[in-house]
Amino acid sequence: MVRRTKDEALETRHRILDVAEQVFYERGVTRTSLADIAEAAGVTRGAIYWHFTDKADLFCSMVARATMPMETPICQTDHRGAADPLASIRGMMIGILRHASEDPQARRVFHIVYHKCEHIDEMRPVWQRFNEMRVRCLARIEEGLCAAMRKGRLPRTLNARRAATGLRALLDGLVSHWVLDPACRPRETEVEALVDLFLNALNVTSANRATKASATANPANPSAHKPAQSVRPPRRAIRQPRAAA
Repeated sequence: MVRRTKDEALETRHRILDVAEQVFYERGVTRTSLADIAEAAGVTRGAIYWHFTDKADLFCSMVARATMPMETPICQTDHRGAADPLASIRGMMIGILRHASEDPQARRVFHIVYHKCEHIDEMRPVWQRFNEMRVRCLARIEEGLCAAMRKGRLPRTLNARRAATGLRALLDGLVSHWVLDPACRPRETEVEALVDLFLNALNVTSANRATKASATANPANPSAHKPAQSVRPPRRAIRQPRAAA
């Protein structure tokens, strides 16, 4: 009997979360009350308060089921201890983007978070949690980039904080865009290409900055101001035919 009661309570909790996810998706978080969710789920408001403290607690529990992009297990990787920190960061980014692109429930929840959850006092605990999550993700990426620089996988002239901020912005922007317009979701190979494009740019941009700095520091050296010339093989002399005797 006790077991049945626990199972029923768990089933009620899941039903409330399922309905909340759908109602939040259709109406937005601010326009949805706990009474709306209770009516749609066929339960009393007391049943909701039995499982959740308030709407913010219900919302966080709903999000936790789908796992926010920056809270996926792959995002918890310590890139500093990886044999190849840059490859570790690449794997993390691809994993996050695939999760946001391929999991239907994740896309629905991310859509609510990015586009249907207003910044109001009622939801302050939610946004505080998200901000803490972003700060942790930024720190892990920056630490990984610094480790990659020490191992020679990235130029030492790279600004790790700026690069980490750009990587995190890339993740946030792509996830936000994809869940807003499902037609824009990329193919699996496109996800890897997008990540590689940005990571490769870190090497190129940093190298160009180092070249410019070298040219500024050595103005008397004219070769420092000129772009490298491609080397071409010398032309062969064309033999003229001998005149007939």
